Amino acid sequence: MSRFLPEPPPRNPKERPRAGVLLVNLGTPDAPTAKALRPWLRQFLSDPRVVELPPLIWQPILNGIILTTRPPRSAKKYAAIWTPEGSPLKIHTERLADLLRDKLNGGQGQSRDGIAVAWAMRYGSPSIADTLNALRMRGIQRILVVPLYPQFAASTTASVLDEVALALRSWRNLPELRFVRSFPDDPGYIAALAASVREHWTAHGQGDCLVASFHGQPASTDALGDPYRAECLVTARLLAEALSLPPEKLHVTFQSRFGRGKWLEPYTLPTLERLAASGEKRVDVICPGFAADCLETLEEIAMLCHDAFLARGGEAFHAIPCLNARPEWVNALERIIQGQTMGWA
Repeated sequence: MSRFLPEPPPRNPKERPRAGVLLVNLGTPDAPTAKALRPWLRQFLSDPRVVELPPLIWQPILNGIILTTRPPRSAKKYAAIWTPEGSPLKIHTERLADLLRDKLNGGQGQSRDGIAVAWAMRYGSPSIADTLNALRMRGIQRILVVPLYPQFAASTTASVLDEVALALRSWRNLPELRFVRSFPDDPGYIAALAASVREHWTAHGQGDCLVASFHGQPASTDALGDPYRAECLVTARLLAEALSLPPEKLHVTFQSRFGRGKWLEPYTLPTLERLAASGEKRVDVICPGFAADCLETLEEIAMLCHDAFLARGGEAFHAIPCLNARPEWVNALERIIQGQTMGWA
């Protein structure tokens, strides 16, 4: 039996090849339960881009300790942010894809001749392989992959490309492929972030300072040449300029540490505790590296960090929602996609 997937019916050679866009987010378990967390965490933490340890060392730790102790704890956290419709990350990603599909096709939605827009998760479902195959069966021969990570990191963006390449190993007829690497300084993305902060300030007032919290990664990756930290700092600087914030009013931090090793600093939680202890009464926190609200923003920031700030003497803590499906964000992505698909449609 051939290892290649069967090909769809051949297209009319007189037709222009159809183009599609694949949005990719990190992923989420299917349910807020330990049973659902185990396979999801196994896939996530088995990615060599995520944990850069030799498998002979890491896999016994993962399977013998982490997958035994971590799923019940993580399930409680997911249960705290789960909605009747399901995972917030999945809901926001699907909504973003729907709005982009309509925007890119002039309000025509799923046009037969327009640009197809699909979404997938790097870990969990819908998988990259299944979603790419669905595009293939619809006759899509040109695919733009858009990882929803504004700042490049080998553990996120490069991992998406790894998985795309792995999925295409089972295709006989490969598509024309393009890939959005990152967009930390894209004017539309920065404008969308600034608009979300201004909207929050208009509704709730402005805090004493703004904390820009990015997802962390091991400090060793920075020393080895990963551009992630530098791209985070670019985004933070441009956001501060857009908001006319002086340097002392913006704090750049890194959250979501895993394990006992040193990660990118300063860390978000200790920074917030220090700000409260030093007399800051109110802080606003934004997470520019997350395209959609998820466990790290809704539980770690809006709950855990909120409580820690108040416990140290702070009086008001405001977590600014992620871009999710804001109109400015949809417009920014539309322009990025149009630039990358130039000549395709």
